[in-house]
Amino acid sequence: MSNPRVAVFRKAHFNAAHRLNNPTWSDEQNARVFGKCNYPNYHGHNYELIVQVTGEVNPETGYVVDLKWLNDLIEETVLVKFDHKNLNLDTEEFKNMNPSAENISIVIYNLLREHLAESLDLKIRLYETERNFVEYPA
Repeated sequence: MSNPRVAVFRKAHFNAAHRLNNPTWSDEQNARVFGKCNYPNYHGHNYELIVQVTGEVNPETGYVVDLKWLNDLIEETVLVKFDHKNLNLDTEEFKNMNPSAENISIVIYNLLREHLAESLDLKIRLYETERNFVEYPA
């Protein structure tokens, strides 16, 4: 019988500005679809990031993953890239992609996934506001 599977969570916070805009649309259509998120001078959010890692408990350590290691990984691969940045202008990841909460969560997932063992499951929950959040994968 396999070891029990447990989900562990690490919360992080970052501030970033962005603008949602489709360059193939008219200004009117962008304003209609994206509203305040389309302001030409950008706007910011205080993002709350919750990283969930699920896997078997290691019988030697009692851990799924070392949460200090996970914290450092989030800091080095996500926060350094995105905290206090204009996502549209300051990051390679969003040069040609709308930095919606959905897309940001996918990018964060991909940045972290490559550092985790295949046996571990990863889920990203990203709060753009207190009431608006996304999860990836769904």
